Amino acid sequence: MNGCSADVDTAPHVIGDHEGDAHDEVLLASRSVTGDLRQTVLSVPGIHCGNCMLSIEKALGELDGVVNARVNLSTKRVRVQWRGNTPPPFFQTLKALGFPAHLHACSVDEKDPVIADLLRAVAVAGFSAMNIMLLSVAVWLGAEATTRDLFHWISAALAVPAIVYSGRIFFRSAWGALRNGRTNMDVPISVGVILAFGLSLHDTMQGGRHAYFDAAVTLIFFLLIGRTLDHLMRERARTAVNGLAKLSARGATVIREDGSTIYLPVSDIRPGAIVLLAAGERVPVDSEVEQGVSDLDCSIVSGESEPFPVEAGAGLKAGTLNLTGPLRLRATAAADRSFLAEMIRLMEAAEGGRARYRRIADGVVRLYSPVVHLTALSTFLVWMLLAGDWHQATSIAITVLIITCPCALGLAVPIVQVVAARRLFENGVMVKDGSAMERLADVDTVIFDKTGTLTLGRPQLVNAADIKPAVLRLSAAIASHSLHPLSKALAGYGDGMNATALANVAEIPGSGVEATWSGAVYRLGRADWAVRDVAGQAGSDAGTVLSRDGRHLASFGFQDRLRQDAAIALSDLRRDDLNIEILSGDRSSEVARIAMELGVEMVHAGVLPGEKVERIRALSDAGHKVLMVGDGLNDAPALAAAHVSIAPATAADIGRNAADLVFLRESLVAVPLALAVSRASGHLIRQNLTLAIAYNAVAIPVAVLGYVTPLVAALAMSASSLVVVANALRLGSMPSLRRVRSAEDRRIPLVMKVAE
Repeated sequence: MNGCSADVDTAPHVIGDHEGDAHDEVLLASRSVTGDLRQTVLSVPGIHCGNCMLSIEKALGELDGVVNARVNLSTKRVRVQWRGNTPPPFFQTLKALGFPAHLHACSVDEKDPVIADLLRAVAVAGFSAMNIMLLSVAVWLGAEATTRDLFHWISAALAVPAIVYSGRIFFRSAWGALRNGRTNMDVPISVGVILAFGLSLHDTMQGGRHAYFDAAVTLIFFLLIGRTLDHLMRERARTAVNGLAKLSARGATVIREDGSTIYLPVSDIRPGAIVLLAAGERVPVDSEVEQGVSDLDCSIVSGESEPFPVEAGAGLKAGTLNLTGPLRLRATAAADRSFLAEMIRLMEAAEGGRARYRRIADGVVRLYSPVVHLTALSTFLVWMLLAGDWHQATSIAITVLIITCPCALGLAVPIVQVVAARRLFENGVMVKDGSAMERLADVDTVIFDKTGTLTLGRPQLVNAADIKPAVLRLSAAIASHSLHPLSKALAGYGDGMNATALANVAEIPGSGVEATWSGAVYRLGRADWAVRDVAGQAGSDAGTVLSRDGRHLASFGFQDRLRQDAAIALSDLRRDDLNIEILSGDRSSEVARIAMELGVEMVHAGVLPGEKVERIRALSDAGHKVLMVGDGLNDAPALAAAHVSIAPATAADIGRNAADLVFLRESLVAVPLALAVSRASGHLIRQNLTLAIAYNAVAIPVAVLGYVTPLVAALAMSASSLVVVANALRLGSMPSLRRVRSAEDRRIPLVMKVAE
C-alpha cells in the first residue's frame, strides 16, 4: 500500500545518517510498481505549506534514479517512485532541506501529536492576546503616562511566553528554511513578529505612546487558529484512511504444508496460502472460498448492509466481514495488492493531483517570499527618504510583512480538494487524482458501457435446460478462464469438469475465449467471431455462442438487471444538459432494451474495444469533453482515452487502474454526485483564488501607504485565511449537491460504518 500495509502497527523507524545500512529496509518497505520501478512512502512531519511541498518535490526529483516525487499535504507523506536496486539518498536529502523523514508505517491507533501541540500553542497565544488587548483598550482610552508605561511593561511580560512558546512553531520552520538556504511562508511571519515585538519593546523602554505587543501576539494567535483548522481538515482525510485500515485483519490462521496451523501477520500471507476464517473475522486478503458456506457483510464493497451468501468458488475481498459460518480460503493476492489496500491508496492519492488551479497557486506561492521581502525593504527605504523617520518606516515595513502573507492563496486550492475528496469518499467514490475532479467539471458528454456499468454485471443463464449437459459443462470449463460477467455466470455449470484439461486457452478482449480440447478448437463468445458462417444465427445478435471448429454448437441466453438508481442517475445528468450515449459490445437487442428502459437515444451496440476508442476520439475532435463510465478488460482503452473516466469497484483490475475515479456502491447516482462535487469544487476554488488575490490587491497598497497599523494587518491577514477555509466548508451545503443526494436512497455512509 504505497510502501505500507494497513495491517502494520509499528512505530515509525527513523533512518538517520547511516543510510547505507538501511538499503535493505527501504527495499523491504518499497512496493514494486512495474518492472524495476519501485515506490516508497516517506513520512515527513515537518510539511505544512505549499513552499514545503515544492522544495521537497524539486530536491527529490533531482536525485539519480527518481522518476517522480509527490507530496501529500494532508497525510504529510511523500510518495517517491524510483528505479534500480539501490535506493536514492532520500533521508539525507530531506534532512539537508530541514525535513527529517522516516519510512512510513501505518498505525491506525497512533495519536496525532501535532494537533495537541497546536492546541496548546493556540491556548497560550489566546490567553496572552486577550489580556494584552484589554490593557491596550485602557491605553487607547487615554491612560496617563505612568499607567500607560506600566500597562506596556505588563503587555511585554505577557507577550514573551506567547512569542517564545506559541511562536516557536513559525520560528522553527523559518530557521530550518533559512539554515538550508531557502525561504518559506514562515520567514516573513517570523521577521514581522520579531520586529514588531522588538520595536514595541524599544518604545516601551523609551516611554513611547504606542506599542504593538497586541499586533505581534494577535498575529500568532490568528495564524495558529488558521493552521489548526487546516490541520483538522486534513486530519479528517487521514481519519478516513485510518478508518479503512481498521477494516484490515491483523493476521489469520494459515494451514502449513504438513497440515499444521500457524497464526501469521497478514503481511506474511502469500497468494496460494490456505487460510481458515472463523465467523466474526474479517477476510485478511483477497481470497477464493475453497470450502464452507457463510454470509458476508460486503458493505465496504457495495455499500449494501444486507448479508451476501458465499460458497465454494466465491471470490472474497479483503476487509469484508464473515458473519455466520467458518470458511476455508485460498489467498489470491498479497496484502499490499488487495482490494482494501487499493482503496487506501486511492484515498491517499486524492489530494495529490497537480490540477490547473493548483499549479497557478503553487506558482504564486513560489514567488511570494522574495517579492514580499523586496516590497517590505523598498517600503522602508522609500519612507526613510520621504519622512526621514526610521521608527515610522520600520513600523510600515513590519505592516507590509504581516499583511502580505499568502496563507489564503496557499490554502485556496488544497483545502477545497481535501473537503471534496472527503465528501466523495463518504458517498462511496474514490478519487485517484485531484486533477480528475477539475477535468470532470468540464465534461459535456457521458458514455456508458452496459454490462457491469449500467447493469450490475451479474447476469444469470436463463436457458440452461435447453442445452445438452455435456456441452454446458464444456462451456463452463472454457468460461472459467475469463473474468467477463457472462463467463462468470456460465462458469458455475462446470459440474466437476476439469478446466485444466483445456489447452491453448486465450481470451480475446471484446470477442470471447478460445481453447483446444480433444483436437478441436472451441470458441465461446460473440457469434460473428465464434461461428464461421452466422447465417441463420441472427448475425451478431445471436448473443453468446459456443462453436467447434467454427460450427455452431449452442447459444446462451442471459438476463441482467440495472444498477440501483440508474434511471435517476441518467435523469440527473440530462437535467445538467449532458449528452448521454451507450457504447456496448453486447448484442443490439439487449442494448436496445436497456436503452429503452433508461430513455437513451444514442446507442452503439456490438462495438469492439478499438471502436469505442474511435468514438471517443471522434467526439473529442469535435470539441466535446467525454466522461467514460465502464468496467472490464474491453473498456480499459476507452477509459484511458476519455477526458475523464469512472469505473465501479467491481471492474477488472485493468479497468480500475485506467479509471480516474472508482465508485464502491451499486447505486449509479455516484456519477452525477461526482460531477456535482467537481463543479461545486471548481466554483469554490475560483472564489477562493479571487478572494485571496483581491485581498492582496487591496491590502498591499494600503499597507505601503501607511494607512494600516501592525495590529490591523494581523487581523486582516488572519481573517483572509479563515474566510478561505470557511468558504471551502460550504461544499457540503451547496444546492447542487443537495439535489443529487435527495435523489438517492440514503444509506449509512461507509465512514459511519467504519466508525461503528
